[in-house]
Amino acid sequence: MKRGALDSFVTLVAPKKPKYEASADKSSHASYPFAIPHLPAQFTEQLGFAPSEEGKPMNDQLDLDLVYYQPYIPSSIASGVFDFLRTELPFYRVKYNITRGSIQTQVNTPRFTTVFGVDETSRFTASGALVDAKSGRPIEASRYKCKPRPIPQCLDELRKITEGTTGETFNFCLVNYYADGQDSISYHSDDERFLGPNPAIASFSLGAKRDFLMKHKPIPPKQGGDVIQEEPKPIKLALGPGDMVLMRGKTQANWLHSIPKRAGAEAGRGRINITFRKAMVKGDGELLSV
Repeated sequence: MKRGALDSFVTLVAPKKPKYEASADKSSHASYPFAIPHLPAQFTEQLGFAPSEEGKPMNDQLDLDLVYYQPYIPSSIASGVFDFLRTELPFYRVKYNITRGSIQTQVNTPRFTTVFGVDETSRFTASGALVDAKSGRPIEASRYKCKPRPIPQCLDELRKITEGTTGETFNFCLVNYYADGQDSISYHSDDERFLGPNPAIASFSLGAKRDFLMKHKPIPPKQGGDVIQEEPKPIKLALGPGDMVLMRGKTQANWLHSIPKRAGAEAGRGRINITFRKAMVKGDGELLSV
């Protein structure tokens, strides 16, 4: 599978009556297609009360280590934050070229995406310059295939609060927008090499309620024996607006997760997924998410 070019950034339809008062302050960087407004003050204030509910540990199955917040983001602002991010973030669709024999097909990923942050080998200075994390010197242009972008304030506020709640540290943010029930993501695990072993990933859901499915990866028979271990039961969570699932430990190495297609008016309202993760080294290729 060969990675193709990115679609140009798109402007999504703004709500008729915005549920927020836009901030005059904005995050700007040469890598942004446009300046991104700061999180409105009323949202920042309410996030100070997050999480709205204590996290529920889910670790009663083999290799499973989750904490489920239902919700994390206060219900009073969840809808407004969804509208704000859908309107103000620069989203795009990723295109792939798939070759089967002599036939090449271009495929659009069934969701909109935007990515921010940089791995631990580099950092952004206060002026926005990208430098080597150890030496402080400007990095060579060839280090990254896609130029990293700093996390804008509107997402960084949530990142810092999430770090305080979970005790984890994050330097990378991936946001996916599922415009309707036809947008989806197939079973996968976030076990890319650049995330290191046993990564912790905080996954937020805003907008429409969508099913989040998990299943354990196939368990091979034990060496020297014919006994096959029974696979853990599949998991189905109906993720609502403001919910957050913290996935950690051996989860990514042993479990797969997906957001399947769904019909109906609810899925048609659109859903945003925000994931925070810690990138240890630079990585290549498309990032997935739920």
